[in-house]
Amino acid sequence: MTKRILVLCTGNSARSQMAEGLLRAMDPSLDVHSAGTDPAPRVHPLAVEAMREAGIDISSHTPKSVSRYSDESFDHMITVCSGADGTCPAFTGRIGHRIHIGFEDPAAAPGSTEEQLAVFRRVRDEIKSKLGAYIWTSGK
Repeated sequence: MTKRILVLCTGNSARSQMAEGLLRAMDPSLDVHSAGTDPAPRVHPLAVEAMREAGIDISSHTPKSVSRYSDESFDHMITVCSGADGTCPAFTGRIGHRIHIGFEDPAAAPGSTEEQLAVFRRVRDEIKSKLGAYIWTSGK
């Protein structure tokens, strides 16, 4: 049976989008979605670039509101920022496992574009490591 995963953050423009792309790439059998409690107008271009460098194309992704999924059921709901963890809405659908695995907001990184991209790369790699470990140890 296909496992459904919802990854939440505030803007759905960086961390949750990278997590969605990474989880789909790690296991194409997973049904992965991402959303935000206050969606941004677009996916951050440095998130798209960091993922492109890892061989994953998220350029067609768009930020979505968590309300889009409020009546659906998920095996795992993962919040990746404290803002989404604190304001996570109630779901009328079933949530099998809810967990918070927080990551630094790369969109808030100061510096030049190259310095900011370095933060996006680091956060991308942390997401891959931590979410991959969680999914595999939770039995998918």
